[in-house]
Amino acid sequence: MDWFQRLNGYFPVEEMKAEEQLKALLVDKPNHYHKDESDLHIMMYAEYADFVFVDFLWVSERARGKGIGKKLIQQLKNKRKTIILEVEPVDERDEDTEKRLRFYFREGFKVSERISYRFQALVSHTEIELDIMYWDEQEKTNEQLLDYMITIYEEIHSYKQKEIYGFDPKLTSDVLRLKA
Repeated sequence: MDWFQRLNGYFPVEEMKAEEQLKALLVDKPNHYHKDESDLHIMMYAEYADFVFVDFLWVSERARGKGIGKKLIQQLKNKRKTIILEVEPVDERDEDTEKRLRFYFREGFKVSERISYRFQALVSHTEIELDIMYWDEQEKTNEQLLDYMITIYEEIHSYKQKEIYGFDPKLTSDVLRLKA
């Protein structure tokens, strides 16, 4: 099974990007968008001067609990940049959502309580509210985190959206904002 099939089989359709978009990011943005994979994991991430955005992190079910996720996150922490994640709220029907959150909290991630983020699910044409989590050795302001998220939305999530999905991205201000 190839990397896209593994991701597509694990992540909800609301969180997936089309294979065409992921491949375009890897080919067209090799200085920013990366894939780290083995038989036991896949990590898709974007790296910028001040931050790293983890787009997808998947660890094989047979390898969970063996430290692979911790090792991958540590590789990113070693870059000494802010690490940004988008996470779905806990769903009682899916125990993996709670396990993911516990993992990220154990790794020192915090939730930005002030950023409102309406994720545009491109494949399913829906919107879902996601939380923004971050890790950094230094405290970050919500304004800094919002600036990073704007870059992520405009350069990663919206990349070739019209061409691949057939509709324009929503205005950034309609997707991301600081709560009062």
